[in-house]
Amino acid sequence: MSADTNMPGRAERQFPAGPPQGKLAPSGGSAVREATSVGAQFPAGPPQGKLAPPGGSAVHAVTSVGAQFPAGPPQGKLAPSGGSAVHAVTSVGATLLLQVRDLATEFATRSGPARAVDGVSFDVHAGEIIGLVGESGSGKSVTGYSILGLIDPPGRVAAGSVKLDGQELVGMPRSKLRALRGRRIAMVFQDPMSTLNAVLKVSTQMELAMRAHGKPSKQEMRQRSLQALAKVGIPDPERRLDAYPHELSGGMRQRVAIAIAFLNNPGLVICDEPTTALDVSIQAQILVEMRTLVREAGVSLVWISHDLATVSVLASRLLVMYAGRLIEEGPTGEVLRRPHHPYTQGLIDSLPSRAAPGKDLLQIPGSTPSLTALPSGCAFKDRCAHATAVCDTAPQQTVAPPRTWRCHHPLNMGAPTTAQGTR
Repeated sequence: MSADTNMPGRAERQFPAGPPQGKLAPSGGSAVREATSVGAQFPAGPPQGKLAPPGGSAVHAVTSVGAQFPAGPPQGKLAPSGGSAVHAVTSVGATLLLQVRDLATEFATRSGPARAVDGVSFDVHAGEIIGLVGESGSGKSVTGYSILGLIDPPGRVAAGSVKLDGQELVGMPRSKLRALRGRRIAMVFQDPMSTLNAVLKVSTQMELAMRAHGKPSKQEMRQRSLQALAKVGIPDPERRLDAYPHELSGGMRQRVAIAIAFLNNPGLVICDEPTTALDVSIQAQILVEMRTLVREAGVSLVWISHDLATVSVLASRLLVMYAGRLIEEGPTGEVLRRPHHPYTQGLIDSLPSRAAPGKDLLQIPGSTPSLTALPSGCAFKDRCAHATAVCDTAPQQTVAPPRTWRCHHPLNMGAPTTAQGTR
């Protein structure tokens, strides 16, 4: 079983009602500025390959790590969050919603246990959007599944704690977990054809989601379903509600999956690469719609992706995973401008926008190690240009709020932050 198994999610339509002014609206409230200190106004109109919402010209900026951010994240450009960049840091409420501590998940294999998640700890506050990034096999998706209790044999959550609203989820009976899923915590998977039942109409599947957590009337369920489809930008929701999944485009199916996840007003939604297989314009539209939904509903979001460009548009905080461990964390803008871990720097350098025209794309040498035969010390050392003998010992986590990292040879340390300790 892959350490980064993906499942279901997708969607399609023009920009939603949220940003008709032609701006990307951060979840914190204020819209993205038309020009920033590091960029210029995004050109009007899709003919140049840019995205323009119905209200007029779209906006984006030149970032500190690349050229002008294009219409869709798939081009691989970065739009760092934080004060001077395209997207304002999400307003984080005082309420701690999700607390993950020392989470470890492993799978039994013929070669021995494969620990896909190893000692992962992080918090999610009310109204916050965090991005969880890394290569395939880094443990991102398994982390999401572990939080929701979706790990089946031969996998198991071997250690750690996951608390939602202060309630421990690890070891919770399945019946109680089912009562929480969809109501307090939901998930949007990568492949909507796996998420949606091919032989049931969209209306039936949305009704089942509502009946699992209440006894609404037929009329109420239809009204809520229509409202949910409209919020995710599906045109003519009356007709689409009575359609079967195969009658919808991939983009619309993903929008339906997102609508179902938000139907019961959960406090936290985990999105496992829901835009990966969509084309550029549809990806960008869904990102805008997700930000609008989060802002209007006050929902917290964990966005799992291998695509730094996508996460840079959406998340206020970035968590980088490698070989099952969190190796760097911090505000998205800071991490992208001054990555401390060589792996994070490698992910940024691998973006197509970083390569000179006519030159080969940069890449991180080698591949992720087998989880059943990890090297001693730092798991990244065999691929790292900065590795020395000290890397044969496992690096401790350095804490320098709001940043943390695990590396013996951190990069870009001319920053104002100073380490306050290790753990």
